[in-house]
Amino acid sequence: MTEIFDVVVVGGGPSGATAADDLARAGRHVLLLDRAGRIKPCGGAIPPRAIRDFQIPDEQIVARINCARIVAPSKKWVDMPVENGYVGMVDREHFDEWLRARAAEHGADWRRGNFESISRDADGLSVIEYTPKGSEEVVRVRARCVIGADGARSKVAKQALPDQPVPKCVYAYHEIVAAPQDSDWDGKRCDVIYEGKYSPDFYSWVFPHGSTASIGTGSANKGFSLRGSIGTLRASMGMDGWHTIRREGAPIPLKPLKRWDNGRDVVLAGDAAGVVAPASGEGIYYAMLGGRLAALAAEKLLETGDVRALKMARKLFMKDHGQVFLVLGIMQLFWYRNDWTRERFVKMCKDPDVQRLTWEGYMNKKLVRRDPLAHAKIFFKDTAQLLGLTRA
Repeated sequence: MTEIFDVVVVGGGPSGATAADDLARAGRHVLLLDRAGRIKPCGGAIPPRAIRDFQIPDEQIVARINCARIVAPSKKWVDMPVENGYVGMVDREHFDEWLRARAAEHGADWRRGNFESISRDADGLSVIEYTPKGSEEVVRVRARCVIGADGARSKVAKQALPDQPVPKCVYAYHEIVAAPQDSDWDGKRCDVIYEGKYSPDFYSWVFPHGSTASIGTGSANKGFSLRGSIGTLRASMGMDGWHTIRREGAPIPLKPLKRWDNGRDVVLAGDAAGVVAPASGEGIYYAMLGGRLAALAAEKLLETGDVRALKMARKLFMKDHGQVFLVLGIMQLFWYRNDWTRERFVKMCKDPDVQRLTWEGYMNKKLVRRDPLAHAKIFFKDTAQLLGLTRA
């Protein structure tokens, strides 16, 4: 007889680890299956709401950002200081491992291995096959519910929801480098760089992680050399001689999938569900929230046996964040097209109303509705910038 779990969570990133932790705390018998050795390329920024909602301790915050520098193609920049707070930074190598360990401390069965397949047993339960780390033997377990949190190219989604289209992705690449102690680099500022030679359709970044930094870029253009771009960017910023600790790359989805469940016993979360914010590429908070909502849906399914409960995850997510994703998608479509529009976008970031509403929305993960006059001013300024009616 194979083991039977209430829930098998495939994928041990922020989404899967959060789902496993919530379910374990609720007393469920949970298997957290993590593919060891994979670190997702990520700037590592998390807003105060994530720190608060998911009880992230101070020791996981490797840097506190008080300013974002937005750099235009012309090399002009705009500083956007963070008012009334800070943006926390984490290093995914350590942060993800801590999340998995926390789930295990609360009762999740944490195993390292590669997911292979999902099928049905004679009694209708899902059968999950995986190969443990360092072994070629296939292990089988059964589950009453499965959460697929195994990334943008999710094998769970491909097998359990085969009719879903492959989500459009930006391909991200970054290098973690050691910051020399004698450098004058500002470890409390994020640089966000909108320049076509570093990214023709997205942006590049330099994000501090305490004694290290993430230097990265993204593009949906498969012919664009991400590694070459970072080499050029590092040289331009005087970081080409800094020691490279590791390199990572991965596809990043920028649009939530139409369906997150198979109508029976599988629900998706995190990158597998497509919940990375357009324009910003922010994913940690949304991944953890997606994991929490998937856990709620799984818990409801286990309590009631009603498969319609699985739709709860996407419904709740889109209710709170669908409009934000729509606005960010439109923003990316208009402003990231070429260096001409990017130049105007960066100029627009000088506006105090833009800065205030941007930070309020980012910190609290909500569109700011209480200041309609500011929104109207921004709309007309946006229009003027887009039509070239103001000087760049």
